[in-house]
Amino acid sequence: MARTDRRNSSRYWHDRHLPGLRLICADFRTLRFAHRHDGLVVAATEAGGSVITCRGVARAADARTLLVFNPMDAHACRMAAGSRWRFRSLCLEPPALAAVARGLDTTGPPYVGRNFIADADLIEGFLALHRALQDGHDVRRERGLLLGSFGALFREHGTADGPPPAPRDRRLTAAVDLMRARLRAGVSLRGLARALDLTEYQVTGLFKRTTGLTPYAYLTQLRLEHARRLLAGGMPIARVAAACGFYDQSALTNHFTGAYGITPRQFVRASADRDR
Repeated sequence: MARTDRRNSSRYWHDRHLPGLRLICADFRTLRFAHRHDGLVVAATEAGGSVITCRGVARAADARTLLVFNPMDAHACRMAAGSRWRFRSLCLEPPALAAVARGLDTTGPPYVGRNFIADADLIEGFLALHRALQDGHDVRRERGLLLGSFGALFREHGTADGPPPAPRDRRLTAAVDLMRARLRAGVSLRGLARALDLTEYQVTGLFKRTTGLTPYAYLTQLRLEHARRLLAGGMPIARVAAACGFYDQSALTNHFTGAYGITPRQFVRASADRDR
């Protein structure tokens, strides 16, 4: 499903053979976002570039660098003035990750220890995979490229050690529980601070240290994740906006597009195509 405006365009779809594999072709000039995914994301640049921040490190995203984000890695993108970023990305949600692990005969997909990988062969392999999946003419070739690309990524850059443990803090759990309970009405920074017996500054530091996001950005992510579930279940967009605490459908669309590079309507149409 394509989305086009004068500054940003994207096409988003679900792979027809591998459940849980989502794909995007995008050409952005002004889009800025901060988000996380529940799947493994791999992105390769075809032209131009942007600046990506993940785990406190900001690096240029260009044709020389493969971007890899493990599940729940919070990351942000910003465009320099007058810049353009044309890229292709794949997101393997848990069912797709499990299927790839089985295809590679591993106990599970390893954690990829680097977000920015300078490997020309790997980049070309993922671009070839993405283009083959977009063409959709040769299932055997798609399968070979899928296992070959992810096999090389995991073999050369994966680790069985897993991610560094996030700082544990019961106050974060309490804060997230409160956010989920008040997803529609929302909770202010002052309200969080009062509930946790912290200052507002301490609450912000707690979230930045443990999640990489501000409290407001984290609440928005929770709302967007809930919105995706409701949209996939067939709820009308306007009702989803109200159920998730957004001011109106336009506000949901703006946040959704800013986080994922696609509109809620694109997401709904792609979900419907997948289920046919």
